[in-house]
Amino acid sequence: MSLLSKFLPRIEFDSYQDFLHNYKVNVPEHFNFAYDVLDCYADEEPERVALVWCDDNGEEQVITFAELRRRCNRLANLLKSEGIGKGDSVMLVLKSRHEFWTAMMACHKVGAVAIPATHMLKEHDLVYRFECAEVKALIAVESDNLLDEVDTAQVKTGDILRTKICVSGARPGWIDYHAVEGSYSEDWSTPPRAERNESGDPMLIYFTSGTSGNPKMVLHAYEQALGYILCGKYWQNVQDGGLHYTMADTGWAKCAWGKLYGQWISGTRIFVYDYDRFDAEKMLEKVVQYKVTSFCAPPTVYRFLIKQDLSRFDLSNIKYATTAGEPLNPEVYYQFLHKTGLKIREGFGQTETVVIAANWPWDDPKPGSMGRPSPSLNLELVGPDNKVVEAGEEGEMCLRTGDGYLVGLFRGYHHAEEQTKSRWHDGYYHAGDMAWRDEDGFLWFMGRADDVIKTSGYRVGPFEVESAVMEHPSVLECAITGVPDPTRGQVIKATIVLTKGYEPTEELKKEIQTFVKHNTAPYKYPRVIEFVSELPKTVSGKIRRQEIREQQQRIWAEAAAKEAEYQAQQKSDAAK
Repeated sequence: MSLLSKFLPRIEFDSYQDFLHNYKVNVPEHFNFAYDVLDCYADEEPERVALVWCDDNGEEQVITFAELRRRCNRLANLLKSEGIGKGDSVMLVLKSRHEFWTAMMACHKVGAVAIPATHMLKEHDLVYRFECAEVKALIAVESDNLLDEVDTAQVKTGDILRTKICVSGARPGWIDYHAVEGSYSEDWSTPPRAERNESGDPMLIYFTSGTSGNPKMVLHAYEQALGYILCGKYWQNVQDGGLHYTMADTGWAKCAWGKLYGQWISGTRIFVYDYDRFDAEKMLEKVVQYKVTSFCAPPTVYRFLIKQDLSRFDLSNIKYATTAGEPLNPEVYYQFLHKTGLKIREGFGQTETVVIAANWPWDDPKPGSMGRPSPSLNLELVGPDNKVVEAGEEGEMCLRTGDGYLVGLFRGYHHAEEQTKSRWHDGYYHAGDMAWRDEDGFLWFMGRADDVIKTSGYRVGPFEVESAVMEHPSVLECAITGVPDPTRGQVIKATIVLTKGYEPTEELKKEIQTFVKHNTAPYKYPRVIEFVSELPKTVSGKIRRQEIREQQQRIWAEAAAKEAEYQAQQKSDAAK
C-alpha cells in the first residue's frame, strides 16, 4: 500500500514526455503530513514498517507506523505542555538519531515550525539562529560539546529559548526525553480538517549559506511535503515495500528530499545508519545486511566507494542508485557501473526546491548530465536579457512562476523580503546556477554563477575541468577554482586529494597538467595545483569552493602585504 493515489490523479507514465506533460499534484486545502500520511498508515496498516534504524554500537530499532504515532503523540503532548503551539519554532539537532522522525511528526501535529540543523553549530551560530527564528524549543543529541554551546548561546539570547530537550540522557536545565516520555499520553485529539493548518502555512525552515552574508532562512509550507514525491517516487524510484537509504545528515535539506516525505508517501521503508565517522566498508556491510533496495548518496561517497573492492559485497538487492549535491564526474559513473552494473542517476535541486532536473527512469542517463527538467516546475535556461536561450547556449537555471507559487518551491526567505526579491523577480525564481541544454533536452551543469572562471577571455565551468582531472588515477577528489592573474584575469587552480600510493610531487603536478591538456581543451588545464589531505565540505558532503577561494585570497593578501613591506623597507634603506 502506498498513498500516492490520494494526491496524484495519475501515478504511472509511459515516457518522459508523458510524465512531463501529465504529472500533477492535488494539494488538499488543509494538508498536514502527520495527519494525512503518518496517521493514515497507522490506522490502515499499523504494523507496516516506517523506519529501520541501526548504529555502530549494535543497536537496532524497527519502528512501525503505529509505534511511530505513539511516540509522536507523546512528544507532541510534551511540547504542548511546554507551551509550544502553532507557528512556534522548534530546532532539531539530532544527527541521524531515530528520534528525529518522531520530532518532525510531533512538530507537524502541534503546528510548530521545525528547524533541522547540523550538530556542528557553535555558540555564535546558535545565537544567530535563536534570534533570527525566535527558537522557543530545541531537541538535541549530545555531540562535540553541542549542549554546552547551546547553554552558552541561551544565556546570550535571554528568554527566547524556553525549552531544551535532550535525547542523550540527564543534564541540568534540560528535559531528559527518554526519562519523561512515558509519562505523556500516547493519545492526541485529531482536530477536524477545517481547523487544521492551511497547506500554505509555515512547516519547515532551513538555514542555508550563500557566498556572502549570514545564512538565510528558507521557508517551506506544509504543501512542500507533497512536492517531495518527485524526489522519492520518480527520481529515486523507491518501491512500495522496499528499503530506501539516502545518506544525509538530518540537518541538511537532503534529508527532507530523501528520507522522509516522498518516500513514505510512496510506500517504502526508510533505512538509517547512524554513525559518527563515515567508513565506506562499514556502510557497505550495513547495506548488505539490511538488504537495501534503493540507494542515494552524494558524489563524494561514490568517489570513496569505487576505491573499494566492491566484489566483496553482495549489492544485488540494490535496484536503483541516485546522486545529488554536486555534479557527478563521468569517470565515477563509469567505474561504479563497471563494478556494480548500476547506473547512477544524477538529480539537481536546492534547499529552496525539490528535485528540478534528473535522469528519470524512462531515460538512459547521460554521464555528467543532471538530466531533464522536472514536470510542473517550469525550468528554463535564461540569458542576461531575461530571454530563454537556445540549445547549446549557457543560461541561468530559473523556474517560471508567474505571479504565484509552485508546489516544490519555497515560500521565500523568512524575514528577508529584499533577499527574496533578489532571487525571485520578473516572474522567475533565479536559482543562480549556470547550465546549457543539449539537443535532447538534457542539462549540463556549468557552475554557480559566482563559480564560473573567466580566463583569457574564456568562460570555464569548474565541473568540466574537475571531470577531466578526476580521470587521472592519482586523484581521489578535486576542486577547481579561479585565482587572480595579472595577465589572464584568472587562472585555473586544482586543489587535489590524492589516492593511496601517490606522493605530492612537482613531477605529478606536471603529469596531471599534461593529462588534462590531452583530455579537454588546452585552455582548461589547471595552471596551479595544490595537493591537500582533505577538501573543505559542508555537512552534506558538498565541496566548499568558496572557502578554498577565500583561503587563496588570504594567502595572496598576506603575500602582497609582505611584498609592500619589503618594498617600503627597500625605499627607506635607499633614502638613508
